[in-house]
Amino acid sequence: MGLSLSCTSSIETEKPNVVIIYTDDLGIGDVSSYQMGQLKTPGIDRLADEGIRFDNAYATSATCTPSRYSLLTGEYPWRNKRAAVLQGNAALLIDPSAPTLPKLFKENGYSTGVVGKWHLGLGDGNINWNTHIDLGPNKVGFDYSYIMAATNDRVPTVYVQNGDVVDLDKNDPIMVDYRQNFEGEPTGKENPELLKVHPSHGHNMSITNGISRIGFMKGGQSALWVDEDMADTFLVRAKQFVKKHKDKPFFLYYALHQPHVPRVPHPRFAGKSGMGPRGDVILEADWCVDEFLKTLDELGLSENTIVIFSSDNGPVLDDGYHDQSPELVGTHTPWGNLRGGKYSLYDAGTHVPFMLRWQGKIKPGVSDALISQIDLYASFATLFKTENKRPDSQDLLNVLMGKSVKGRDHHITEGLQGRLAFREGDWVLIPPHKGGKKISWGVDMETGFSLRPQLYNLKDDPGQKMNLAEDYPEKTEQMMKIFEGIKSEN
Repeated sequence: MGLSLSCTSSIETEKPNVVIIYTDDLGIGDVSSYQMGQLKTPGIDRLADEGIRFDNAYATSATCTPSRYSLLTGEYPWRNKRAAVLQGNAALLIDPSAPTLPKLFKENGYSTGVVGKWHLGLGDGNINWNTHIDLGPNKVGFDYSYIMAATNDRVPTVYVQNGDVVDLDKNDPIMVDYRQNFEGEPTGKENPELLKVHPSHGHNMSITNGISRIGFMKGGQSALWVDEDMADTFLVRAKQFVKKHKDKPFFLYYALHQPHVPRVPHPRFAGKSGMGPRGDVILEADWCVDEFLKTLDELGLSENTIVIFSSDNGPVLDDGYHDQSPELVGTHTPWGNLRGGKYSLYDAGTHVPFMLRWQGKIKPGVSDALISQIDLYASFATLFKTENKRPDSQDLLNVLMGKSVKGRDHHITEGLQGRLAFREGDWVLIPPHKGGKKISWGVDMETGFSLRPQLYNLKDDPGQKMNLAEDYPEKTEQMMKIFEGIKSEN
């Protein structure tokens, strides 16, 4: 449907606050406004009801680190060889000298903050968790940062605020190793009796809060997080940031950890979904969104704040812990009517929920425009009338504002091991890739790999059931040439 601004003033003269709410492993079918699943998400739906719901929006990757890299840099992740899923002690991935989305806002007079999951590395690769960590979010454009060190299933299981581990007792220093355990430290593999959540594959190393993780850790007892409190912890910090900066323009990247594993909801939400912990933490995330939006209302900021909601990649059920997600999902379809999910080259790996609300400025509606999360950089550069320093990022400000339905012509998405797929219009080409058809380490997910080219028309076949490559050899060849040309661009 056609969309338009409901006011006559030029958006180029505005300096609205901007908030990006970014979920972790949330599928397009997990959000009830898309009308594909069974969960009810009224908090998130409010953004769709009061803004624009995008039906052809993409993350750049079917895994978390690469997508987060692209969101904050406006660059395809496959252009950076290190942009893969990082360990908890990995070095900072983003070059501190490179242009980033938070830098763009900061250069235009905004206070900038990140709260929640980071997973883009910290330090220089030889990190000492017991001293100030200089290389991190604050070096790539954020004035304020309150983050988990890596992911909620990796050590160290601590929060880091502006480069310092929160509540750390220097007499109980943190030690982290991803190769071998520390003598005498229990693990999920050797001490299952200590666990309240058991691993299904991997995730059987050091134990925190009755949950074994990836990697080994010793010390830092006073700084360890409690998983059940994580949603509240991040929500409080996000609200505090907004309240502190309410009188001048701010940019907040609010990165929720749900529904990534381990899925450990606060007792307020345990058992509420009927779908086990995965459904419960989605309801918890939805509540966080609603509570955050209420704060904007209470502060009188809703009409001067652009709120963007999306996910880093598609959904997954069993991703390393026995939480009954496959058994209890029932008729709910996290992937909607799409094929694949997290890790996969098929469409549900990167085709994600995406909404934008600017109350009183944008007329609510639905857009079919093809858009990517990497386009936020160029679009906001246009808003500020500044140079787009990221060629992969396209100026789709008019699409985001509802003034146009002409989105991207094409987009490249990434699955496992840097393997790529290419969308052009309604067509998706998956070039030949070596490798197994299913994930090898226990996740029940198709990779999308095949030695034959795959060509699908998403308009006629959103579930990618019919490979048309042999029926349309000229289309397959034409798309392959465009795809290779984009990859070769510097």
